[in-house]
Amino acid sequence: MKEISKKMGITPYTLRFYEKEGVLPIADRDANGVRMFNEHYIDCIETVQALRSTGLPLAEIKQYVELYKMGDSTLQQRKKLLVLQRSKVEDQITLLLKTMEKINYKLALIDAQDNKFAKLP
Repeated sequence: MKEISKKMGITPYTLRFYEKEGVLPIADRDANGVRMFNEHYIDCIETVQALRSTGLPLAEIKQYVELYKMGDSTLQQRKKLLVLQRSKVEDQITLLLKTMEKINYKLALIDAQDNKFAKLP
């Protein structure tokens, strides 16, 4: 658990919470009861982290996971959810780019002032 937590940048508590909430599959365990994490599990963690980073609520991630578990018959529902979230991410990116432009403008003004004073004897 510690290794996967460190590797994925997520706390063991969060991993257990996500399992409990049904957004991550229950990890397989070895004979000693130690969790074993395969590539599918790691992919699931990455997907949840990516969706959370976009601001998607845990309840909607759980809905996506439930649809995934139902198989290919839910492809269009999953696609609809992801397309909607992609649109929200695009809006966030646009807002961030505008914010970056404003910051760069303010920095340019400051640099111009600094250069003006640097030329004074």
